[in-house]
Amino acid sequence: MNKSISCGEYHSVALKSDETIECWGDNQSNQCDPVYKTFTNIISVACGQYHSVALLEDGTLECWGNNNDNQCDIVYKTFTGVIGIACGENHSVALKSDGTLECWGDNGANQCDSVYKTFTNIISVACGKYHSVALTSNNTIECWGNNDYNQCDIVYKTFTNIISVYCGGTHSVALSSNGTLECWGNNQFNQCDPVYKSFTNIISIYCGEFHSVALRSDETLKCWGDNDDDQCDPVYETFTGVISVTCGFNHSVALKSDGTLECWGDNYNDQCDQVYKTFECVIDIACGWSHSVALKDDGTLECWGYNNRDPVYKTFTNIKLPYSEYILK
Repeated sequence: MNKSISCGEYHSVALKSDETIECWGDNQSNQCDPVYKTFTNIISVACGQYHSVALLEDGTLECWGNNNDNQCDIVYKTFTGVIGIACGENHSVALKSDGTLECWGDNGANQCDSVYKTFTNIISVACGKYHSVALTSNNTIECWGNNDYNQCDIVYKTFTNIISVYCGGTHSVALSSNGTLECWGNNQFNQCDPVYKSFTNIISIYCGEFHSVALRSDETLKCWGDNDDDQCDPVYETFTGVISVTCGFNHSVALKSDGTLECWGDNYNDQCDQVYKTFECVIDIACGWSHSVALKDDGTLECWGYNNRDPVYKTFTNIKLPYSEYILK
């Protein structure tokens, strides 16, 4: 689904039906600098840790927020023909209509290594903390960036029939056309525990920092990875009718077909506060580090988790409802 809400670590961005945006949360790194108020004709938004990127309907970009690592370097102003965007912690990737990529921001861990310039026929991209994964039209994968935890281990070269790719902080997951998974990268917290090899009928994947969630065709879930904060607490096995999931750092939120939510994992900052049980008519969800945002079918928002008492989001209306397939996960 094409998402209308996106979250950084401590800020959120919502796309409105008039193709403008609203931004709220922490502004210590200019994540919510009012420059965003000048942007129009926005069709998609993505968030990194402390920066955001907006895709305009003419295929150009706008960036705002922290620029300490060149996340908002004006090189992005030279990009045209962009059809999708994805953000890592301090870098961003733009997918162009000709199947090539542009990358900008922090390159301290090779996130923007020029190897990406050699990739062609790209159809989607996902970003981890310091690495990125691209899916090609022939259902193979390209990876680049930090390889300290084997995020770019060449094992990915052996994967075939891949239809979508996803990234956690330092691990990645690929979904095959037969509904099975491949996982590679950091396994320090069981992110790539071979239990995933037993999962079948998977239709989508969602990744947190050290855990992943798989949605099955029967609208049930599978979880694997770090469970120190109950990210993989077996309570998820009781959920049915799930149509979408999103993951924060150590928590996850599931959207059900009846418009209600389920939440599990770390609750230290009220990420799983029972207030979410009162929300109805939810059609889209997004997670930051330790907060979550729900879009309702009347174009309004609900927020909970870290600093959930800030009421500014309550004033926002006409948030754009999701549509079509999302080009970037």
